Amino acid sequence: MKVLYLSAWYPHRYDAMSGLFVRKHAEAASHFCDVCVLYLMADEHVNQFDIVEQSTNSVREIYVYYPFAKTPVLRQLTKAVGYVRAFWRGFAVVRQKFGLPDVVQANVLTRSGVLAHWLKRKFGIPYIIVEHWSRYLPQNFNYKGCARKIMTRRCVADAGCVLAVSGKLREAMQGYGLVNSNFQLIDNVVDDFFFSAEKSKGTKHKFRFLHVSCFDERPKNVKGILRAVKNLSLQRTDFELILVGVGQDWQSAVDYAKELELGDFVRFTGELTPTEVCRYFAESDAFVMFSNYENAPVVISESLATGTPVISTNVGGIPDMVNEQCGILINPGDESALCEKMSWMIDNEVVFDAAEIRKTAQRYTYDAVGKRLYDIYQNLCQAKQ
Repeated sequence: MKVLYLSAWYPHRYDAMSGLFVRKHAEAASHFCDVCVLYLMADEHVNQFDIVEQSTNSVREIYVYYPFAKTPVLRQLTKAVGYVRAFWRGFAVVRQKFGLPDVVQANVLTRSGVLAHWLKRKFGIPYIIVEHWSRYLPQNFNYKGCARKIMTRRCVADAGCVLAVSGKLREAMQGYGLVNSNFQLIDNVVDDFFFSAEKSKGTKHKFRFLHVSCFDERPKNVKGILRAVKNLSLQRTDFELILVGVGQDWQSAVDYAKELELGDFVRFTGELTPTEVCRYFAESDAFVMFSNYENAPVVISESLATGTPVISTNVGGIPDMVNEQCGILINPGDESALCEKMSWMIDNEVVFDAAEIRKTAQRYTYDAVGKRLYDIYQNLCQAKQ
């Protein structure tokens, strides 16, 4: 079986982390079928179409970087025209090197869904949609535009299956009239080495909390975590917080920690490799997330895969991931509760069993997610016959 992935987000030569969860879905599916990814990207650094072919593990990847006008008047028009032309060029390569796919998976609407819908009308290829974007959530309110909504409804209605990464995301999409008779959920994938990481405290002597994020303050509320840590530091000193990652608000968070005089309690690592992140999970006692809104954060799945309990806000798909066996949920924005639960976690670490926590994370393995996707592809192909 041949499956073509189309996606609005995907790792590319300027950002290796963008849409990484889509690549992991592709890799998971490639355990059971042949997968090719076609990714189209407007690139201000090129003056002509630049087609790049590569493979990541067993996934064939075809990139088409396309130029666009820099002037504000023509920018959006030339991007739209370039996108369509890039698709034609890229799909020609797909047909030549990979062949006509049996199934198309459109990741992150709306443009990828429009292309998948066209392929269905032109070649009779069934398609599924996998949505990751939190724009539909009421706290985000980023799903706008009459034309976009009309096209999105059509793409969703005609898909053979629609998959959302959280129940809250599915509810939010359905609330906008995005209706499909086969609307299901799909988990994100966690790298295998997280499951095999040996749980260890290393040489540290303090209870270690860990936070990993993209440092986007509006959803992640990192400053709220820092204020809770400040309050906790006034009560006790037997803990530390490690903050991993980079992002648009990283420097603001660093400066705020200095303003709060948290130098003895917090440390920022900057960007790390996945294996380095895994090591920090294995060497930490608890993971902390204080988001205002979320879908299904991969970092929580990674925490559970290493046997590390979680303190998180009760938002998005997180309640589907965290229960009393593996963590604690609090209300978003409640800094007093966060401080209280962090203190409780220090005193009650033994309540959580790492082996049991890891069992709850088996649903995030490549094989588990890949088999789920493959079964859906098979059902679509059988229904077509």
